[in-house]
Amino acid sequence: MRFTNLDMDALRSFAAGMEAGSFARAADKLGRSTSAVSAQLKKLEEQAGVALVRKSGRGLALTEGGEALLSYARRLLDLNDEAVSAMRGVELEGWIRLGLQEDFGETMLPQVLGRFARAHPKVRIEGRIARNAELIDKIATGRLDLALAWDGGDRPAVAARIATLPLRWLSAAAGDPSWRPGSGEPLPLVALEAPCLLRKIACDHLDRHGQSWRVAFVSPSLGGLWAATGAGLGIALRTPVGLPASVRILAPGTLGLPELPSLGLVLHRASPDLGPTGEHLAAIITQALHETLPAEWLL
Repeated sequence: MRFTNLDMDALRSFAAGMEAGSFARAADKLGRSTSAVSAQLKKLEEQAGVALVRKSGRGLALTEGGEALLSYARRLLDLNDEAVSAMRGVELEGWIRLGLQEDFGETMLPQVLGRFARAHPKVRIEGRIARNAELIDKIATGRLDLALAWDGGDRPAVAARIATLPLRWLSAAAGDPSWRPGSGEPLPLVALEAPCLLRKIACDHLDRHGQSWRVAFVSPSLGGLWAATGAGLGIALRTPVGLPASVRILAPGTLGLPELPSLGLVLHRASPDLGPTGEHLAAIITQALHETLPAEWLL
């Protein structure tokens, strides 16, 4: 059986074009002419044996084959870049400090640390799972090199907004919420200890909606918030990331709860230039988010 070897440069142009929304913008990003990128796409379609894109209005959309190949392309490119970084960075030493929001600790941290350790086995990485205020403070004071945090408007150093996530009201997965609007009782709220960006958003929106509320349970950690919400002690506010099976998202308008905004996700840097290992860690985090989050949330 004769195997077809897909062209890595063509795969990179294909992935860049779909992420940029056009192959003309991808050409600018890759430092190539639009005609060169178009030729690579044609070559890739010949290698794959199927059409990858089709016209959709003034733009392009993926075919069924294109959707399948794009998923593989991202994985192949990631492995290629990881292998190159590992060969070039095997002798790098030192350490780098990373902070993550608690929401991403279980879902993304093992993946990020594993990729980075394989590429830079002699670099020590210090990871910290913390709340937003602590992450921002440690970036501002130089005690973290990188931090993935919610966008509360604080930009102490260099920051790049990577995604925008919807906020949702949450309740216990089992049974219906015991609180009902019009009951005369304030809404029981499950929240993290202040200061908490999401707690403030919840309270502000309930106040503007004219809905009375009380803090029914306060937790210093996300684990406690999940436990209390899952036990039916009240309603919580969070993004859909990392939700345990014990809680569920309430449909918009349920219980007369106010509509919620979206929340930005920002990658903070302590300085513009973090060196080769820091830049590679930032790239791994960005790639992990692209693999973890729905495309419509990504910027």
